[in-house]
Amino acid sequence: MSALYPYSYGDTLLKIDHVYLSASADGNSLLTKPMPGSRAILTDVCAEIKKIKRPNQIQGQMVGLLGPSGRGKTQLFRIISGLNKPTSGQVLINGKAVPVVAGEVGVVAQDYPLFAHRTVMGNLTLAAEKKEKDAKTAHEKIMTFLNEFGIADKINLYPAQLSGGQKQRVAIIQQILSSSYFLLMDEPFSGLDIIMEDKMLQLIMKIANMDDLNCVIVVTHDVTAAASVCDHIWALGWTPGGDKSSSIVKTYDLIERGLCWEQWQNMAALRPALTDFIKEVKNDFYTL
Repeated sequence: MSALYPYSYGDTLLKIDHVYLSASADGNSLLTKPMPGSRAILTDVCAEIKKIKRPNQIQGQMVGLLGPSGRGKTQLFRIISGLNKPTSGQVLINGKAVPVVAGEVGVVAQDYPLFAHRTVMGNLTLAAEKKEKDAKTAHEKIMTFLNEFGIADKINLYPAQLSGGQKQRVAIIQQILSSSYFLLMDEPFSGLDIIMEDKMLQLIMKIANMDDLNCVIVVTHDVTAAASVCDHIWALGWTPGGDKSSSIVKTYDLIERGLCWEQWQNMAALRPALTDFIKEVKNDFYTL
C-alpha cells in the first residue's frame, strides 16, 4: 500500500542529534562528559520529527518509541524531555540552536504525579500559570481542555477521588498546559483493558491533532497499540559491535505504507495490512 492522502513534510520540530550516553565503569552514575573506562548505554542516536502538512487538515505528529526491555528507552525518554543530559550530542526542538531543557517537553509518567492536597482545578492552575500570566486566560484554557477530555465535572475533586483513567487525563492536560507542543508518554497502555486501551488511543490522536505543531511521543512495549496510532515508529536495538549499547536501528513510516489516518474511519479495510505490519515489527524485535 502507499499513502492514503496527499501530504508533505515541513520544518523539523524535534531533532535527536548524535546522542551518546555513557555510565561510569561501575554503572552507578551517568556521565555528562566522556571519561576513560566508561560503559556505553546509547550510541549515536539520530532521529527527527518533521511537521506533517495535509491540505485543509490539522495534523499533529505521533511517534512510537519501541524496543525490548533493557535497550535504553527510559534513558532516551529522559534525554528527550530534558530531564537528563547526554554524554554528548543534543536534542533540539522548534528549530532552536540550544538543547532542550526540562519543562519544554511535557512528560506523562506511569504514576500520573499530581499534588494530592490540591483539587483538579488547583493542579491545573499551577501548570497553566507557568505559561499564562493572565488568570482569566489560564482558567479558560483549563476549562477548554477539561471539556474536551470529558472531565469538567471533576474540577473540585482531589486525585484520590479520581479513577486511574481520570488521573491520566488530568496529568495529560497538566503537561499540555505547561509545555510547548511536545508530549512524552511513558507506557500509556500499561495495565489497560481492551476498552480503555481503545479510549486511550483515541485520546492520543485527539491530543496530537489539536494543533499542527503538536508532537506526541509514546514509549511503549505494545506494538499493536503503537501501530494503531503512530505515523512513525522508532525501534531501539543493540548497535553493531557487541558493546551492548543501543541506538535507533530501524524506523517505520506508516504514512507511506498507507496505515495512517484511516484508523478509526475504516479499520476493516486496513486490518490485513496492519496485521502484517505488526507481525513484521514483532519479528524484527528478535534481532533488535
